[in-house]
Amino acid sequence: MDLRTLRYFIAVLEAGSLSRAAGSLYIAQPALTAQIKKLEGELGAQLFERSHVGVTPTPAGLQLYQDARRLLSDADAMRDRIQRVPEGPEGSVTVAAPFLLAALLLGPVLAALRLSHPRIRVFVLDDLSLMVKKAMVERRADVGILVDAPLVDGLRCEPLACESIFLCGRDADGTLAPRLRPPRGRKAARPEIDFELAARLPLVLQSRRFSIRQRVEDAAATLGVALNVVHEQDSARVIRSLYVCGAGFTFTPACTLGDTAPGTRDWIVARVVRPELQRSYFLATPSDRTIEPATRVVMDALSEQTARLIRDKVWDARLLSPS
Repeated sequence: MDLRTLRYFIAVLEAGSLSRAAGSLYIAQPALTAQIKKLEGELGAQLFERSHVGVTPTPAGLQLYQDARRLLSDADAMRDRIQRVPEGPEGSVTVAAPFLLAALLLGPVLAALRLSHPRIRVFVLDDLSLMVKKAMVERRADVGILVDAPLVDGLRCEPLACESIFLCGRDADGTLAPRLRPPRGRKAARPEIDFELAARLPLVLQSRRFSIRQRVEDAAATLGVALNVVHEQDSARVIRSLYVCGAGFTFTPACTLGDTAPGTRDWIVARVVRPELQRSYFLATPSDRTIEPATRVVMDALSEQTARLIRDKVWDARLLSPS
């Protein structure tokens, strides 16, 4: 039994005559009769009562008619769904991103994609930069935002943006502000602080497994200075609570500046210079996979939102050009 035979059966029942059905189907009557007899043999039931005026369905024939119409309707709908041209890319995309940047970037990206590509579902893994890289290497994410990793085996990396690292904290006694440098060639920019001076301040830092701490440690080793770490905590909330209450200063990337300021006049935010500490971001995808259309849409949305945040001066960073 196949769909074509069921269509023949329906045509015969609705026409009430084998000859009329054969004419509408453009097949010979003996061939149509043979198809109906074959169907009856396969089902083990008589489907029509035959007379000189035509055919009438038996109870089994009426039951088959109802079931066959539903089956053929479902088959037509299935074919239409498969053949229908998709309305733009669709599918699920998993994005891995460092949690400090995710707070600034991912909200606007997801909101924009919901409007422009509602058939794309985005899942976010936000973690330490090291764990983001691990998620990409292990193929647990389709696209990742890597920190300071332009070349990774097995990954295709595209440059995204570069930002400075700042020193933040409360200058409760007012002794630090006079020692800051004015901004150099940056309109309405933040003041600057020499790294060597920053290193001697009481510091609230995360442990060495965090990329910012590693960058700070490298700069200190290069200059031969010691870091004055008074509090070491891995929780970003605890770190913020400590420096907001005046327990010390911290190093933080530009993407977090909107979340750091408590609004007090003694609050210090200064770009770290001599050396200037920076971190770069790269969009990464598995190099052994073709980038799916939905993944490319998400990557473009990440790039476009990054450019918009920088252009609107929400994010103090600069775009990186493809090499």
